[in-house]
Amino acid sequence: MRSFPVLVAATALLALTAAAQKNATPFRPGKAADYPSHQTVGPVKIAAVKYESDSETKPLFGGKVNPNEHGVLPILLIIDNAGDDTLLFDRMQVLYQQAGGRNSVEPTDPKELPYLMGVRRPRQAGAGGGIPSPIPLPRRKNPLAAVEFDTRAWGAKSLLKGDSVHGFTYFQARALRNAILYVSGIREASTGKEVFFAEVPLDTPTPD
Repeated sequence: MRSFPVLVAATALLALTAAAQKNATPFRPGKAADYPSHQTVGPVKIAAVKYESDSETKPLFGGKVNPNEHGVLPILLIIDNAGDDTLLFDRMQVLYQQAGGRNSVEPTDPKELPYLMGVRRPRQAGAGGGIPSPIPLPRRKNPLAAVEFDTRAWGAKSLLKGDSVHGFTYFQARALRNAILYVSGIREASTGKEVFFAEVPLDTPTPD
């Protein structure tokens, strides 16, 4: 019988796949100060990085999907705290803007991403000639439902002094030249004082 060797081979393949996933290099971006387009606001450094190409997005979000093809632009937000106080993000606001503050776009909750792509309705008789099938057809899985969109999303509520934090924000927008990420509402824990806003460019500055 050949079923036993096939079963052994399948089990071995699953074990190798699990081991590869376990040993996969975790996503660890640099600190905000490592990026040339970061902005400095007092002791706080903020960087924003847009992810557009397949090579950038597919390794991070399920291995098969580029969210830009579905109208969603992921932007990585990184914040370094070089000050002496804890930072609070409970009132932080993030906007994707064109240069000059036009056409601001608020981020989309990652839990809402699977519902952005509408379900295609079956045609009715007389509306195009088609008759709905009485047999329910399997629905194609929404590529924006990959769990990585949620697990890699920005979720920090605070940041201790000397630490750095990162996470993705998602915008229903196209990547535009000279766009910025507008960040406001960061507060100092001891005083409640708001740190000045930052306008972080998403394009690497070109040398003069």
